[in-house]
Amino acid sequence: MSTPPESGPTLDAASPLPPQIEAADEPAQVPLAIEDWATVIIMGLLACITFANVLVRYFTDSSFAWTEEFSVFLMILLAMVAGSAAVARDRHIRIEYFSESGSMARRKRLSQFGAVLVAALFFLIAGLSVRMVWDDYRFDETSPGIGVPAWWYSIWLPVVSTAIALRAVGLFIRRGRRDDRGAE
Repeated sequence: MSTPPESGPTLDAASPLPPQIEAADEPAQVPLAIEDWATVIIMGLLACITFANVLVRYFTDSSFAWTEEFSVFLMILLAMVAGSAAVARDRHIRIEYFSESGSMARRKRLSQFGAVLVAALFFLIAGLSVRMVWDDYRFDETSPGIGVPAWWYSIWLPVVSTAIALRAVGLFIRRGRRDDRGAE
């Protein structure tokens, strides 16, 4: 006799939710709203800067010199904050053929393995980028466009990389607890 496929919640947060589940986010120690609000604020700043630059260009045939440099910085910061949200919600890119096949235990191990790799990568990026920030500060590097200290931009790389790594550690812990509680 064959055994029926395992039922219950899947580890993939991107799959459709049953109607009885209202919220898509798992409970986490650090609220996921942090990334959501940071995204809203960054997008609002980008919209305001771009709109102001369009108005100035339309009415004066010139533009704010600082907008391009600051917009690029905000877009990079937005991508990193969104990466943190994706890791926290377990919605990062994966090959579904491997991650969604097999038993629930195998899927749990793959999810935890992915979380460990993400954490290791971003802790490494954070550690290496601290040196870059220190060099920017120590050698008084300035940005090429408007001449502000370069560390004003580069300081966010180790900060957000550490946040992403910590979100991956939290995901690893949550994935371990989820099946342990379900087995009891």
